Amino acid sequence: MSAGKWFKMLGAGAILCIGGPMFVNYVRPTEEELFQRFNPDLQKRNLENRERRQKEFDDFVTQLKEYSKSDKPIWVVAKEAEELQKKQQREAALAAKKAAAENPVESTTQS
Repeated sequence: MSAGKWFKMLGAGAILCIGGPMFVNYVRPTEEELFQRFNPDLQKRNLENRERRQKEFDDFVTQLKEYSKSDKPIWVVAKEAEELQKKQQREAALAAKKAAAENPVESTTQS
């Protein structure tokens, strides 16, 4: 192949590899533009739930970091943590029932 064909091929490759992502970034709307396209009800609901969703995401990332510290696969550690949480909830519910059974007067006055 001649040098001219090589330069054409390299130039076309550079245009595709560099220009393609630049074009996608130019065409893709920003988060603010997308938010402005929402109807007012969705904007209001999104703003109300933003902190809760951010907290849930932060909790999720924190859990993943904890799970990744184990030698076991993440899905195994996650399942073990879920089972432990269910067990703790059952024990707490049993303790609450037991406390209510022992002190029926206090539990009715608290309601």
